[in-house]
Amino acid sequence: MKRALVVIDVQNEYVTGTLPIRSPDLSVSIPNILLALDTADDAGIPVVMVTHVEEADAPIFARGSTGAELHPRIADRKVAHAIEKSDVSSFAGTDLEQWLRAAGVDTVVIAGYMTQHCCAGTARDAAALGFTVEFLSDATGTIDLVNEAGTVTAAALHSSVLVTMQSGFAAVATAAEWAHAVQAGDTLASSNLPASSGQADAAATPTTE
Repeated sequence: MKRALVVIDVQNEYVTGTLPIRSPDLSVSIPNILLALDTADDAGIPVVMVTHVEEADAPIFARGSTGAELHPRIADRKVAHAIEKSDVSSFAGTDLEQWLRAAGVDTVVIAGYMTQHCCAGTARDAAALGFTVEFLSDATGTIDLVNEAGTVTAAALHSSVLVTMQSGFAAVATAAEWAHAVQAGDTLASSNLPASSGQADAAATPTTE
């Protein structure tokens, strides 16, 4: 196994800007992103730093704006590769796949924002490309959503994505659990759709005595 930690869009827009992360709270996710970065540094795991940038007149992530800048707590971290994107997935229109292949990476570790958007999009693409994926549950986060289709809280949305990831796209773990696995040289437990469906069915079946 050779891991790479992909830190996605930890930018001011999600902290002090238009789209502040709600769940897990920033007081949880940012320290855990830092824990993941420290773990990667200690273990010699390369870090890929991804930033989302739009045109200069865009309402969010505008090129040259404060919102598009990396959050100060990670802006000076050592990275092996930096990527700028303008799409959901960190693979779309970038050299991420080529860089990972050249570095011999077979396992992509996802941290950053937002859970259901760029994190899940990157995780799904990584899985489709044949990479093993690890998704850090408390080093990712999202916002409340309200639109014509309905309303979903950040907590519910985040939880739903984690369960979906674990059902066949990624192994989901906390940053601390991931750090322990890295230090021990272990892999993380993953699941699949049939097993996840069976667990849900079993949980819904009343027991009799």
